[in-house]
Amino acid sequence: MDILSLKRLALLGAHQKPVELSSVEFASHVDSSPQTAARKIKALEDKKLITRQIVHNGQLVYITKNGLDALQKEFNEYQEIFSGNVIEKILRGRVITGLGEGQYYISLEGYRAQFREKLGFDPYPGTLNLRLDMPSIELRKKIGANIRITGFTDNNRTFGSGSCFYVRIKDQKGAVIIPERTHYPEDIIEVIAPVNLRDHLNVKDGSILDVEVI
Repeated sequence: MDILSLKRLALLGAHQKPVELSSVEFASHVDSSPQTAARKIKALEDKKLITRQIVHNGQLVYITKNGLDALQKEFNEYQEIFSGNVIEKILRGRVITGLGEGQYYISLEGYRAQFREKLGFDPYPGTLNLRLDMPSIELRKKIGANIRITGFTDNNRTFGSGSCFYVRIKDQKGAVIIPERTHYPEDIIEVIAPVNLRDHLNVKDGSILDVEVI
C-alpha cells in the first residue's frame, strides 16, 4: 500500500471532500513524474482506498472509509512507536462455524504458495472463525494487516487479494487473513495455521479464545 501518497491526498483535504487534481499537480506533491503519479492514483483506486471521477481539468479524488481506516492504523502505529508504550494486543472471540469457504480458498495453490513464502508455513486447509467481542472489534480496526496476499486468475476465474497479520493462540502461531471485500464483517476474524486449530486447541463452537497479535 502506498500510504505516503494516501497521506498526501489527505493533506490536500481529500479526506473531507473531493479534491480536483491532475496527475501533473499530484506529481509535484509526491516528487515523481506525472506518469508515476497517475499509476499511484490508479493503484489507490484499485485497492478501494480512494474514489475518483474524471472531469474536464483532471480528476476529483476522495478518500474512502477504507482509506481513512488505513491512515488511522498508520497513526496508531506511530503513536505506539513514539510513546514508547507497546501495548499487548489481545483479540477475544467466540468460536463459530463458517460457511465452509475457507477450506476451498486456502487449498488453492495460488494462495498457498504465497502463504508459504510470506508467512513461513503451509496452512491447514481451513480456517478457525471467531466472532469478536465489542472491545476486540474496535481493537481490530486499529491493527495494520501489512502482509499482502495478491489475487490471481486460474482457469479464467479471478480470485481476490487480501492481507494478513501474525497471531498466536496459546502455543500455536498462525495468522489472521482478511479478504479484500467491500462488505467483509468487522466482527469476524479467520485464523489460519499449519495445524487444524479446532483439534489442536480442543475447542468447539461457543468456546472463547484469546488471540495475541504478534
